[in-house]
Amino acid sequence: MSTSETRKAYVVVLGNEKGGTGKSTAAMHIITNLLRQNYKVASIDVDARQGTLSRYVENRRLRAAKTGEDLALPEHEAIFKSSLPSVEEAEAEEKEKIFSAISRFQSYDYIVIDTPGSDSYLSRLAHSFADTLITPLNDSFIDLDMLVRVSADSLDILKPSTYSEMVWDQKKQRAIRDGGSIDWIVMRNRLSSIHSRNKEEMERVLSALAKRIGFRLISGFGERVIFRELFLSGLTLLDMRESNLPLSLSHVAAKQELANLMELIQLPSQNQRSRIA
Repeated sequence: MSTSETRKAYVVVLGNEKGGTGKSTAAMHIITNLLRQNYKVASIDVDARQGTLSRYVENRRLRAAKTGEDLALPEHEAIFKSSLPSVEEAEAEEKEKIFSAISRFQSYDYIVIDTPGSDSYLSRLAHSFADTLITPLNDSFIDLDMLVRVSADSLDILKPSTYSEMVWDQKKQRAIRDGGSIDWIVMRNRLSSIHSRNKEEMERVLSALAKRIGFRLISGFGERVIFRELFLSGLTLLDMRESNLPLSLSHVAAKQELANLMELIQLPSQNQRSRIA
């Protein structure tokens, strides 16, 4: 059997149990970056009720239809939580939905999954499929509380928090299911351009936590209005020149942040991904 016939799609999951951290924005920019490299990309929104990624993709589709612009699109699927009254039946239905979607997209190069900013069985299951898990984290101690409990006086790490424990559980589930592993990345996001004591303290705590619970720490995007504006048109930073949108110095800096992000994530190339079943 040939390698191309047996390879599996590489799964990237954007996850954090807190909303407003930029998961969907990061997901769409990663998707567009991969599409522009001529990879075959599928996207799955398991936060279908809120549906931010689904709306982003639809906005992009409508923009392309209206303007005739050649905007690359992923094959997209939204998965809603089950409405069955029994917890056991609901979980079985959700498991079938996500297994079916993952299976349908196995011939693709990459699958990018966006998850809700809350805990649910569907979200936990999605995490367990990750080859790379990216957790965007606003640069504040409010958001940090999702990862770790720290001492108010010394900022010493007391213990990992609920989300960190959930990720470890899903790492175990992944290993049991197929022997795979999850490369967990915590992405400091919406960074201020102003140096502050808060930034220094966040860096210190997160660096210590990375060594303790095993994730890679990287920088993401700065706090920029452009991301909210691009969402409505379905565009990303990578589309602005072709869409004849004016580029400011802030936009150029944001594009460099995206280039740095893709380099730091270290997604494997098509040849590196190929693996024998």
